[in-house]
Amino acid sequence: MTYQIALNFEDGVTRFIDCKPTETVADAAYRQKINVPIDCRDGACGACKSSCESGSFKMGEYIEDAMSQAEFESGHVLTCQMYPKSDCVVRIPASSDVCKTKQANFEASISEVRQLSESTISLTLQGPALEKLSFLPGQYANLNVPGSALHRAYSFSSMPKDGCVSFLIRNVPGGLMSGFLREQAKPGASMSMAGPLGSFYLREIKRPVLMLAGGTGLAPFLAMLDKVVAAGGSAHAIHLIYGVNTDTDLVELDKLAAFAAAIPNFSYALVVVSEDSKQPKKGYVTQHIEPAQLNDGDVDIYLCGPPPMVEAVAQNLRERAIQPASFHYEKFAASV
Repeated sequence: MTYQIALNFEDGVTRFIDCKPTETVADAAYRQKINVPIDCRDGACGACKSSCESGSFKMGEYIEDAMSQAEFESGHVLTCQMYPKSDCVVRIPASSDVCKTKQANFEASISEVRQLSESTISLTLQGPALEKLSFLPGQYANLNVPGSALHRAYSFSSMPKDGCVSFLIRNVPGGLMSGFLREQAKPGASMSMAGPLGSFYLREIKRPVLMLAGGTGLAPFLAMLDKVVAAGGSAHAIHLIYGVNTDTDLVELDKLAAFAAAIPNFSYALVVVSEDSKQPKKGYVTQHIEPAQLNDGDVDIYLCGPPPMVEAVAQNLRERAIQPASFHYEKFAASV
């Protein structure tokens, strides 16, 4: 038996390693040529001190000078003494470059391009290399724009399945990637991808979750909900508020309905800015966050949207005097 350990480096790069329950995370990383910080290997120096964000494990012997009881209780671990008992996510306080690793690169081909709306394009990539792809739901990849040396960053909108992954891409007038997808992309065309990247991802669900999506910021939440379904659901309530400018900007509603059917504790609301909308909830996402969804602050909030939306939500929480248990956000701006 082996467990999958996600090592998140401080520069946003994530690498996955296999770790046996009888070996330490540090030893498993070195076996797979990732040099996580370490000096003593016997729990005495604290050089390998990191944070475990999810998963279960047991610790070997270490001294108080290396890691205090208070640090352990707050989620810190020593990777040289950490033996996994499940899949884990470990945050390493060093860059991937220092640890002599780098983001993985994958060659894939275009499987499908769909114009979901005037503002949104769906891209699906496939290929044998993607059979080895692992990422945390919510993370993103850099996709190379064919015919150029440039890349654009997009969140995964699905978890890997049968060598395929998907993305939601904003249709930007004059945009390099969206222009390619609209005018040139053909099934079978090659496209390279680097990743996974980013610190925006679904943590272990320990309390109610509030998801706030703006436009194509829906993408990472589709991957997160994919993961929740695969995990057999959630013991805690998950509510998604999905905001767009006009009714025609609403996409993937069939998927949201399917998630609501598959996850008993999941619900969602659609919010449209336009006064001409046929949706009952009009205006901005912040106007439709109910007190019950904030649970007096005992809630994990995930937000993906343009910078003004992120700032508006943060201000709204301050005005309500709500300090959530955690607040994870990803700002994005449309790239040309």
